[in-house]
Amino acid sequence: TFEPQFQIVYGSEGEWANFFRQDPNYCGTDLVRDLNQPGRYVTLDYWTSRAAYENFRLQHADEYKKIDHRCAEMTEREVALGAYERIA
Repeated sequence: TFEPQFQIVYGSEGEWANFFRQDPNYCGTDLVRDLNQPGRYVTLDYWTSRAAYENFRLQHADEYKKIDHRCAEMTEREVALGAYERIA
């Protein structure tokens, strides 16, 4: 099982978070586990704005694809749940 490795790579101190940290508009990552469905996770990446995230992806598209490709073996499938905004 890739679960322990997945938790490290996708967690708040993992490879993705470290990659995103090069941008000052990145605010952090939370990895949450579904208590009712083993092996199911949701990653929550926080940015100052949607535009900041999209700009980062454009500027770092090649590296993003490389990391995503390396991590693909740890996931059965990936689904974007949407884009959300914090309400204070």
